[in-house]
Amino acid sequence: MRTRTARHGSVVAALFLALFAPTAVAAPVPRTPDGAGAGAGAGAGASDAESAGAALVARRAALAAAASPDGAAGLDFRTCPAVEDLPANVRCATLRVPLDYARPDGPQISLTVSRAAATGARGAARQGALVQNPGGPGASGMSFPLVAGLPGWERIAAAYDLVGYAPRGVGRSAPLSCRDPAARPKGPTQEPARPSPAYKMQRLTQAREYARGCARRAGAALPHYTTLNNARDLHVLRAALGEEKLTFMGASYGTYLAAVYATLYPRHVRRMVLDSAVDPDPRRVWYRNNLDQSRGFEARWHDFRAWVARHHATYGLGTTPAAVQAGYERVRDAVARTPAGGTVGTGELRAALLQAAYYDDVWPDRAAALAAFLRGDPSVLAAQAAPDPAAAAEAENATAVYTAVLCNDAPWPSDWQTWDRDNTELARTAPFETWANAFLNLPCASWPVRGRQAPVPVGSQPEPLPRTLVVAAERDGATPYPGALELQRRLGTRASLVTETGAGSHGVAGGRNGCVDRHVERYLLTGATPGWRVRCAPHPEPAPVSLDDGAAGARRALLPPVV
Repeated sequence: MRTRTARHGSVVAALFLALFAPTAVAAPVPRTPDGAGAGAGAGAGASDAESAGAALVARRAALAAAASPDGAAGLDFRTCPAVEDLPANVRCATLRVPLDYARPDGPQISLTVSRAAATGARGAARQGALVQNPGGPGASGMSFPLVAGLPGWERIAAAYDLVGYAPRGVGRSAPLSCRDPAARPKGPTQEPARPSPAYKMQRLTQAREYARGCARRAGAALPHYTTLNNARDLHVLRAALGEEKLTFMGASYGTYLAAVYATLYPRHVRRMVLDSAVDPDPRRVWYRNNLDQSRGFEARWHDFRAWVARHHATYGLGTTPAAVQAGYERVRDAVARTPAGGTVGTGELRAALLQAAYYDDVWPDRAAALAAFLRGDPSVLAAQAAPDPAAAAEAENATAVYTAVLCNDAPWPSDWQTWDRDNTELARTAPFETWANAFLNLPCASWPVRGRQAPVPVGSQPEPLPRTLVVAAERDGATPYPGALELQRRLGTRASLVTETGAGSHGVAGGRNGCVDRHVERYLLTGATPGWRVRCAPHPEPAPVSLDDGAAGARRALLPPVV
């Protein structure tokens, strides 16, 4: 399920043990026999061995941390490497974990970790480490400690060490790659509005080639990029930080990671904020979740067009969503003939407008680009939508991790007929992103790993969880709202849901909505939740920006990218 995009300068596509008490572990996760190819997938008994291996590695990390003067012996925090581009107050370390938890003393990989120590401002008592995952899968959380300097984060930064990390495969954490970044399309790319049978076959062939590239470049490591292993890594990170229990913020895919962690390790959960929830129902992970997401994107695409229509006086794109759609189609037809700036074709255009389905703070920029193009100036669109060659390696890495985790996590239909039938039907009512989403995930149909796991039965933990906080926007397209309801149900009666009504930006907490942020801050500082279900009024829609005004003005100070 694509819960990622480029925002605020971070590109992740154009498109998170046992310590002082015994570890509680869910029942072994079964493997399914439907994986295609001849990859080195784990067998049916691997889950027991992996669970035992994760417990052993976490115990070792906990003992090392307990013996350390600073309580984090497994993490030697030093000046961050220049490549991380982090300020001096943020320190970095590496965490060694097994590639395969069934072999805890076998090949090891290193995960990069960042930390800003609790400031203790105004005499605040330190409450431990707050670990964050921004989603993806495929996104790095290394920049999370930077929130310590943002407005509204002062009290949280005073009480907590703010800890970010790059999950396995991401960035410098045993980076995964499925093809040479230089081989990525540099633009323009042209996508038909209605894919023909011949085009579909072309994309199916490309998806199979991509899956083979993942197997060729990753080798025997490929089956080990999974949400289960991400949860085990998080368990070891918690122990290495010297924490008996985990305090965690997860956004988008990070909510699914948190839910899996809570199912496996309920005794090691302290507090969890789950922002923009993925539906954890095993029946929807991940194929059906992607169909739901395409429906959600269509609704948000309508919201954007309705906003543009309300501001016809500024943009001149029409007074109805249908008129704005017609203008978009004129732009699409034009860049299909003559790419904007020589690099922006229909593929780049769609990807740029997809960001409007994620975040309403880009609405003024995207509307201005469409309006300028139709007035004869393609440079604004080219500036916003052209691929960034400097980000090619990061984008390729993010796509590789995203693909590997989703394909390994669950069974996918292996027959093209199922994909074609389901997406053809869906595209009749949700044409904006359906086929692009399907083609992105299509490598999972021929994924070269045998015995892919069945999704974790989130909520099956043997004991109740402590209070948790779910926050969600009612019209979120990337992670549709029913997923938040399902996640709350599975987390149990002590889970609280805060809903931003009538809004749809992906990623609610961290500076967009004061009502939501107050609930999040109170929960992190005191553990108190506001009740079973609480509603917050939507944040204000963005103001229109005329073409003469140039950029869309100052943005709010938000969390690092929620993807």
